[in-house]
Amino acid sequence: MTPTITPNTHRATFAIGDERTARRVVDLLNESLDDDQAAVAAFERPDGRWDVSAHFAEAPVDAAIRELVALAAGDEVAQRITFDTVEAKDWVAASLEDLFPVPAGRFIVHGRHDRARIPANKLGIEIEAALAFGTGHHGTTRGCLLLLGEVLRSRQPQRVLDLGTGTGVLAIAAAKALRRRVLASDIDPVSVRVARDNARLNGVGNLVETICATGFSAPHFAIRAPFDLVLANILANPLRQMATPMAAHLAPSVSVILSGLLPHQAQGVIAAYRARGLVLRRHLKIDGWSSLLMQRAA
Repeated sequence: MTPTITPNTHRATFAIGDERTARRVVDLLNESLDDDQAAVAAFERPDGRWDVSAHFAEAPVDAAIRELVALAAGDEVAQRITFDTVEAKDWVAASLEDLFPVPAGRFIVHGRHDRARIPANKLGIEIEAALAFGTGHHGTTRGCLLLLGEVLRSRQPQRVLDLGTGTGVLAIAAAKALRRRVLASDIDPVSVRVARDNARLNGVGNLVETICATGFSAPHFAIRAPFDLVLANILANPLRQMATPMAAHLAPSVSVILSGLLPHQAQGVIAAYRARGLVLRRHLKIDGWSSLLMQRAA
């Protein structure tokens, strides 16, 4: 396996005593920082306090971050912020030993070392080459798999798109469950290669077509449209921006599963797709992340 080395990222972390203040800080940071500049999240600790973390692609200006936090939580909290760097590392090799199978309805995501332990009544998805965000251990991936299972209980989509496929988990799940072709796209050529390799590993290499594309620019989308099932586990801003071009590629009976959203971002995404004729059917919240099932309004 080729090592997957992630670049250095910069991190700011601090603790807050109550949920309301934590969410106020997260909201302010998300409003003040671009989605492609930073990722901010808050999680409750067993003692009732909240841990807040912000990850940056580029080193932030410490004073500016402290000033934003002080506005929402006060100077004392702002002065407790710790800034550090998460060094480049082969996270695949480092994390596989601790990777445990993750059930998500009829699906179960696992590593090679657990291949023999998958129950016969589950659809196993074997993933060995990604960070937790793409292995099923992340709340967004699990939310999408649960919603996919819900859709498949009532219908059998014919044309499936996995937009922003990452490691290919969702595309593989759909291909295994439906035994139909799935188009899987990502803007990152490394992700496209990983998704292709994982599809072959799971025996659906002939069903999952992987392409490198930004948005809906590639001709493959028009050729394979209209889609009656779309899975898009990305981020809030790209999802809002792609609502209009996505709508042009959808079948009348479409189900659209969206994730990569913090709970406070969900309403904005729901509104963007409602304006294109889709209504919310389910809203799952798992591990501090939201996953949405949208369908055409009757």
